[in-house]
Amino acid sequence: MSEDKIEEIGKIKLDLTHYPGEDLYCDGDTEDELLEITKNYAAVEYPRIIEERKSWEILYHLSPLRENIVEWLPINRSMKVLEVGSGCGAITGALSRRAGEVTCVELSKKRSMINAYRHMEAENVTIHVGNFQDVEPDLPKDYDYICLIGVFEYAQAYIDSETPYDDFLRIIKKHLKSGGHIAIAIENKFGLKYWAGCREDHLGTYFSGIEDYPEGGVVRTFTREGLFAVAFRCGFREAQMYYPYPDYKFMTTLYSDRRLPQRGELSNNMRNFDRDRLQLFDEKRVFDTILKEGQFPLFSNSYMLLLGPSLPEEYVKYSNDRKEEFQIKTLQKGTGFGKIIEKHPLRKEAWAHIESTAEAYRKLSERYQGSRIAVNESRLDRTAEGTPYITIKYLEGRTLEEILDEQLEKNDLEGFHKLFDEYLKRISWGEEKTVADYDLIFANVLITQGNSNRDLKDGKSAGNDIDSYLNEEIWHVIDCEWTFDKTIETKEIAFRAVYCYLLEDEKRNTLNPDLIFDELEIGSAEAEQYRREEMKFQKYVTGKRLSMAEIREAIGQPVYTLADFCEGLRNKAADDRIQIYEDTGKGFLEEQSFFPEEDGEQLRRGEEGLLELSVRISKGRSAVRIDPGSHACLICIKRISWNGGEIPLKGKQLQMNGFRIGEDVYAFPTEDPNITLSLWDLPAGEENHLEAVMEVTRMSLESVKRLQKRGLFS
Repeated sequence: MSEDKIEEIGKIKLDLTHYPGEDLYCDGDTEDELLEITKNYAAVEYPRIIEERKSWEILYHLSPLRENIVEWLPINRSMKVLEVGSGCGAITGALSRRAGEVTCVELSKKRSMINAYRHMEAENVTIHVGNFQDVEPDLPKDYDYICLIGVFEYAQAYIDSETPYDDFLRIIKKHLKSGGHIAIAIENKFGLKYWAGCREDHLGTYFSGIEDYPEGGVVRTFTREGLFAVAFRCGFREAQMYYPYPDYKFMTTLYSDRRLPQRGELSNNMRNFDRDRLQLFDEKRVFDTILKEGQFPLFSNSYMLLLGPSLPEEYVKYSNDRKEEFQIKTLQKGTGFGKIIEKHPLRKEAWAHIESTAEAYRKLSERYQGSRIAVNESRLDRTAEGTPYITIKYLEGRTLEEILDEQLEKNDLEGFHKLFDEYLKRISWGEEKTVADYDLIFANVLITQGNSNRDLKDGKSAGNDIDSYLNEEIWHVIDCEWTFDKTIETKEIAFRAVYCYLLEDEKRNTLNPDLIFDELEIGSAEAEQYRREEMKFQKYVTGKRLSMAEIREAIGQPVYTLADFCEGLRNKAADDRIQIYEDTGKGFLEEQSFFPEEDGEQLRRGEEGLLELSVRISKGRSAVRIDPGSHACLICIKRISWNGGEIPLKGKQLQMNGFRIGEDVYAFPTEDPNITLSLWDLPAGEENHLEAVMEVTRMSLESVKRLQKRGLFS
């Protein structure tokens, strides 16, 4: 590697040894904009820029949530990491903060420069710019982790062979240290979002992955079994599958075969940031059915395949869409002594929040001492670097939310209210104390297996289910993150629990909240006050940041439901209907009009908008008007005839509210286009025959007006 082939941006090195001298692909203006942002703004300003510019590309490349897919990996300063296809550096920062050395490979120099500018303080990163096949022979063979994030599906573009995916993975495998890991993040070709009406991520077409890419191309995604098959053919015998949700790009939760999602958890499914989509069904409800049937691995939207020895991490939940001081992650790990839960800060600003959450465990435990509520055991620990984190005892059981849902599904409202009354009794213990958990929602109350002969985890009971839950000696508070040193009335906490419960799932609308609020003696004014308190709390947690749902709305990609789609077809059909008006001396009136029958003798439709009109007009009409639809359009008139005689298009008999733009072609900058045939001086009998042949091309009103403004009409 010669020194003249190395460029430095800050502390990052760009190795141009294999750079061909020009970028072979480019996103054009988007990359110029990204380069301008990364040169002139610090990463802390990216969330504001994302919100202001309302651009999918800016969100995709700069969102801090992109890092989540690799942030959880147990990488430390003694390790070397290879990132293939590093792009604009969406995950490079997360790797550089944890590893001792990071090597990136990226074909585009401009993208590599964007990466370098946004991470220019990272002194442990080298970016090799060039084709992977050219760079690969120079790479060492002792990487602890190799990351292929959104890369594996493009193997056909990298590798020219009959088996490009197998060959690509075998090449990558050569550079892996013994005991190391390869992380492959990729879309699932059978992801539920594709069945529900999202376009394929790479091609932007409907159902192409499900149909096994009938149009060809270099991109291929896989099912779970398809990925495992490639790995096993390449000699891997140790592999774990993780399931990023909602997808690997903006992952907030990571599941595994050891901790699959539970019913009700998969509710964040509107992810069409890049383009519009259909919504053919309610994905949350279908996911619940899939979970009930044990088929989630087949329909997960994305996969994270980890090749190598098994890791203890079973589940990760990220809360980094909050203010900096509240950004944490929750881990579930399997150890030789059982499972544990850990909460870690994602940035130094959140250290105090972790420490206060550990202190909240002690305070709440004191409040509920002697009651039938227990606060799950927590312990404050610190890493070797001094970062605080909480270790929480893992409990098996069922959440109160699950059990309440079960009662609603059975239409057992009496059972629901019995459980709610018991919840009130238990959480009200020590209400006068100056400590309260504001987030005592139903999902944060766990009922564990007690001394009775039953298995609560599977919902089985030898006796009456409700009675067994009511008589369970201890209900557990499993999250005390939002505990405050003040007195909060039980009815306010209960109101919030019901409010959140109803908002999260429409199927719970069978519950009448007024009955509960009457029981709590909450009037409309007080209920409104509690709603305002909830809004204040959400702003307290998130600050001024927009949620991902709000960002999606700002970007403006619409969602079309099946009802919308069918209505649109009906409207389009109505807009395309031909209407004939007859002037009997009173002008053109609706009551003196008719719609020719299609596919009959009166009207035939051909390809490319061809219309063949043949109608009978009675004696005594002074004019006839043809309305070819209710939309702006271009019309090429092939022929108009009256009783077999052709009418000259430039003669006095024909008038229209369009403008001539070519030989027999007219543009209509109106949503009410019409062609009027004056019948004066035309031979008429008792019954007359009007024929017209024309091609109608539908256009947007704005497009036709734009042509008119440019003076293209004659």
